[in-house]
Amino acid sequence: MAIDFDVAKAAADLEKKTAPEVLEWAFAKWHPRIALASSFGAEDVAVIHMMWSVRKDAKIFTLDTGRLHQATYDVMERIRSKYDIRIEPYFPKTDAVEQMVTLKGPNSFYASIENRKECCKIRKVEPLGRALAKLDGWITGLRREQAVTRGTLPKIEIDKDHGGIVKLNPIAEWTQAQVWAYIKENSIPYNALHDRDFPSIGCEPCTRAVKPGEDVRAGRWWWELPEQKECGLHVHKS
Repeated sequence: MAIDFDVAKAAADLEKKTAPEVLEWAFAKWHPRIALASSFGAEDVAVIHMMWSVRKDAKIFTLDTGRLHQATYDVMERIRSKYDIRIEPYFPKTDAVEQMVTLKGPNSFYASIENRKECCKIRKVEPLGRALAKLDGWITGLRREQAVTRGTLPKIEIDKDHGGIVKLNPIAEWTQAQVWAYIKENSIPYNALHDRDFPSIGCEPCTRAVKPGEDVRAGRWWWELPEQKECGLHVHKS
């Protein structure tokens, strides 16, 4: 996709705008070829409500890894019903999953970082690539305070790993408290696991509740170091 604007200037300008204003700006430029990639965590359901408030026909897709919590499917259905929206799922390729599990077993991701990243690549990264190949831009619920790997996150960037399309992070500067205040104020359905000390929710075998005083991402891939805790969806290739 050819970029017809100054990305650095756009990032500076969008920094001054509210999240709904960022979405309005993006929809005016790229709808319907821009979509939210939703895992139905707290941030994503907040962004879904914003998107729906701006455009009832905003596009949403999700990566169904085949190992999600039932609570994730439950909130997905509640969101779909409440907002009367279409959610497009992308699944991993069956042959790739079958080969990995045949060769290494169903829980190979616990054995090494390499194995865990292989599983994430098959179940998440490759399906994301297929989804983004149809788009000029994608929207996330990423926030700067979520992880050490996200501390300098801009509200807009160019995703060079996916054909140079636009990547929009409208709530980049929000705090966790802001996310939850927005959810409560707008009666947005959310994943029931959040009430059981799961601030960040991924696949069932790779997510646990956090303990008092732990970081919000401590329950994701808890056997790894903080700087290693990305699945490949939001890490630029070197």
